[in-house]
Amino acid sequence: MRLPSFRTIALSALLAGATIAAPAYAKNPNVGGAPMYTTKTIVENAVNSKDHTTLVAAVKAAGLVDTLQGAGPFTVFAPTNEAFAALPKGTVDTLLKPENKDQLTKVLTAHVVAGKISGKDMMAKAKAMGGKYEMKTVSGDTLTAEVKKGKLYIVDESGGEAKVTIADVNQSNGVIHVVNKVLLPK
Repeated sequence: MRLPSFRTIALSALLAGATIAAPAYAKNPNVGGAPMYTTKTIVENAVNSKDHTTLVAAVKAAGLVDTLQGAGPFTVFAPTNEAFAALPKGTVDTLLKPENKDQLTKVLTAHVVAGKISGKDMMAKAKAMGGKYEMKTVSGDTLTAEVKKGKLYIVDESGGEAKVTIADVNQSNGVIHVVNKVLLPK
């Protein structure tokens, strides 16, 4: 019986190691033209997304930067600039005024759930619970995950529906799911 050479064993070990390690380095999606890094916080990544400049400005105006750079974990449903632009004219400007900080904070924290919940988990929980999975937000409001035609939607308490356009953008302190509408608290 012929024994394998050292070279064959070494190559086999290298290939086996690469196969096992590959999933650990799964690439995060780019958001707003920028790479998102699992080693950075929600805020550190969001500031680089050209699609989230309004959200970042709002987070700063509300004084939530330190919170969203904290340990978490957080699940954030991140509306795009287009989502904010779709609000009635003047809404964003009004919310960004210092005298409306409490209202802005309420709107923003209605997009944040404590814990890290993947898109796959939300879909599975929704299916297991008759089509809807309710999540309590940091603001105390309820968001509901629903699956429609294989796509994940987040519904606010007012019945507003946001489609998750990019799911599972992993961060060092949680996960971001990009949504196409601003979710509004009651």
